[in-house]
Amino acid sequence: MANVSIHDVHKRYDDFHAVKGVSLEIKDKEFLVLVGPSGCGKTTTLRMVAGLESITEGQILIGNTIVNDLPPMDRDIAMVFQNYALYPHMSVYDNMAFGLKMRKFAKDEIKKRVENAADILGITDHLARKPRQLSGGQRQRVALGRAIVRNPQVFLFDEPLSNLDAKLRVQMRVEIKKLHQRLATTSIYVTHDQVEAMTLGDRVVVMKDGLIQQVGEPLELYNHPANKYVAGFIGSPAMNFAEVTIRSVGNGLVAENSAMRLVVPDELKGRLAAHAGKPATLGIRPEDLRMANSSDPIDQTFEAVVEVAEQLGSEIILDVTVGKANMVASVEPTVKVRPQEKVRLAVNPAGLRFFDATSEAAI
Repeated sequence: MANVSIHDVHKRYDDFHAVKGVSLEIKDKEFLVLVGPSGCGKTTTLRMVAGLESITEGQILIGNTIVNDLPPMDRDIAMVFQNYALYPHMSVYDNMAFGLKMRKFAKDEIKKRVENAADILGITDHLARKPRQLSGGQRQRVALGRAIVRNPQVFLFDEPLSNLDAKLRVQMRVEIKKLHQRLATTSIYVTHDQVEAMTLGDRVVVMKDGLIQQVGEPLELYNHPANKYVAGFIGSPAMNFAEVTIRSVGNGLVAENSAMRLVVPDELKGRLAAHAGKPATLGIRPEDLRMANSSDPIDQTFEAVVEVAEQLGSEIILDVTVGKANMVASVEPTVKVRPQEKVRLAVNPAGLRFFDATSEAAI
């Protein structure tokens, strides 16, 4: 096993700067997830660790070895791809054994490793089959098994669940998490799905435009986003945003616009005092909104117009209009509302987040 060190790594394709000075320390046995939209540089970063892309600037170490110029086969890594990359003419057994055969392992050792990996993944009964005879989930298990038999220092996952249906993705997420707990191998996982990132990662790296926006444990990113981008990317449904002005009222502060006027919690007043009289962006997560009742202070509520109500069983997702802005609220499943109905929503004051209107950094 090994740690992975990425020091100020850049990747340029002619005039396009795909990765801009990425630096990361991935600890031994850690499961690190790189997440972001298409084109943010996450897959390019992973491919540079794998040796499938050259490094324009910077340095990558696996263990204590600088691997910048090492070919992939000499890096002691195993990669699981989005499209499985199985040989269609080979059996499951031969697909899993292929890499070991190329490295001249003894037949007995190959058999032992393949059977052990198949047992871990529950595909022992499929070893004689061809990939075309397997479901998508079974093919993904074969791809995982081919990586496991290598017993590498580092596992690299490039969006391995993208081709699976929603139910199977949830199942395979659990399987990958259990696999990591069992093998305790350093792992780097790339995805565009923030739910995958939050559920799988010991730590999560949020990327945008080739830059790291924030690195932290899942709940740290959720509760303390570094900027508006991270706040909007992490969480499902996404955080609501509203442009407001911070104003002093007596000994307190309020955040207001034409459709709402909310009191700023005492614990935020110190940080927001310097923004009095200035614009800011208010962030409210859908789960920090609920239907208001008569006991709620007026300065912790606002009026909204219901556009759509989505019944999910355990909750109702309300798409509403607040002034000219669209928002989403997650409310209790017993709520009865109709389209175009006016409702009053109450805010959990502890859930309010504020961001600088210009830099978008958290205040």
